[in-house]
Amino acid sequence: MGKFLLLWEMDQTKVPISAQERGAGFATLMGLVKQDIKRGLVKDWGSFVGELNGYVVVEGTEVEIGNLAHQYIPFAFFKVHAVSSVSQTDEIIKALSK
Repeated sequence: MGKFLLLWEMDQTKVPISAQERGAGFATLMGLVKQDIKRGLVKDWGSFVGELNGYVVVEGTEVEIGNLAHQYIPFAFFKVHAVSSVSQTDEIIKALSK
């Protein structure tokens, strides 16, 4: 199981002009986020204040992360980055010394 940083961005062409419709749509998406947190896959989630983007920290397999991201498409798109821990980074550095 790996750790991943996902940077998400809303597709602005899918965001309603009406504040009421926007609120309803965002509430639906936040319901999905809360479900993912409850399932334990999402470790941290945040949106950048005043922007239509943010981040998610997740732990799981590539398949789990792919499935998580695809439930938000076409409303949001993701850049996915695999993250190495301190101990993993130490192993990489030690391998350089050999």
